[in-house]
Amino acid sequence: MEELVTDASFWKGRRVFLTGHTGFKGGWLALWLTRLGAEVRGYSLDPATQPSFFDTARVASMVEDIRGDIRDASALEHSMCEFAPEVIFHLAAQALVRTSYESPIETYSTNVMGTAHLFDAMRRAPSVRAVVCITTDKCYENREWLWPYRETDPLGGYDPYSSSKACAELVAASFRQSYFHPQKLSEHGVAIATARAGNVIGGGDWSSDRLIPDLVRGFLSGKPVAIRNPHSIRPWQHVLEPLHGYIRLAEKLLTGSPEARSEFATAYNFGPMQDDARTVSWIADRMASLWGSGASYSFEEYSGPHEAHYLKLDISRATHHLRWVPQLRLDTALEWLVDWYRAWQPHEQSVSNMQDFTLRQIAAYEHLLRRS
Repeated sequence: MEELVTDASFWKGRRVFLTGHTGFKGGWLALWLTRLGAEVRGYSLDPATQPSFFDTARVASMVEDIRGDIRDASALEHSMCEFAPEVIFHLAAQALVRTSYESPIETYSTNVMGTAHLFDAMRRAPSVRAVVCITTDKCYENREWLWPYRETDPLGGYDPYSSSKACAELVAASFRQSYFHPQKLSEHGVAIATARAGNVIGGGDWSSDRLIPDLVRGFLSGKPVAIRNPHSIRPWQHVLEPLHGYIRLAEKLLTGSPEARSEFATAYNFGPMQDDARTVSWIADRMASLWGSGASYSFEEYSGPHEAHYLKLDISRATHHLRWVPQLRLDTALEWLVDWYRAWQPHEQSVSNMQDFTLRQIAAYEHLLRRS
């Protein structure tokens, strides 16, 4: 197998425009890219939670931190074109299903029109050579069946969030076909791909209405956590798994002849091994066991809006085309995130340097890649 993301010389000095850098996944990606030597400009709203991974891991000390709204087309275009990036990672989004029920217009305007603004701005940004647009596993028309979804399966979405992400996939595909067609890559020079990841977990996520942050908040307070949908199955994976996929995909979009680069200008799933798609109750049990003292939870009768109960991803395209393979089994992923939150605990006399702690986890993951 060829070398994976371990050669920092590939990224050294590359200019990366990263939307959503104040978010959970965006913050982790910003630290990893700067560790690899990239020059990163982040463009995002303020962190959505307090505490936040962005503040706790001091992400602003590692990147150029620009605050802006992707719904503001002129500000987004100005920031992008002024920076003259070679690579764009688009992660900025309204990312919560339950919030999308409360604020559907905000969800659509951010996830659909924000994505359209980004691609339209690219038309006037001649420096750009590769774009990785992040959507979600929930962009598929979920039929609640046992089989994992492939990239060729129909897009859909029951709730506004899922629907908006399916729309974002269509926006990306339309701009790719209309302005940046893979067969004409030698003329325009831009390769565009989308990435669909499952339920991402890891240290520093404090989002509301997500299983892991809810459990951690309860464990820290010593109060039982009320958990909904205990039998729902999700493709759980540590945050570094899909981020490695995004970086790997960007490398492929940048490397070689136009013909070689164009082969990767499509959609990719990034998820865990099939037997790591577990139920909510299994995750809660394992988290409580790893946390130890003070960890308890209960299941509540759920009467809220519709949420999918069964969802798996087929990752064979990423495995075969990108030589991307998950490195962390779910047990290990949960151990890593518990270690992160334990190191952070605010009531401890000495809180760890969470930027260093995060970078050490990234280094440990890179070590696994070198061994694989």
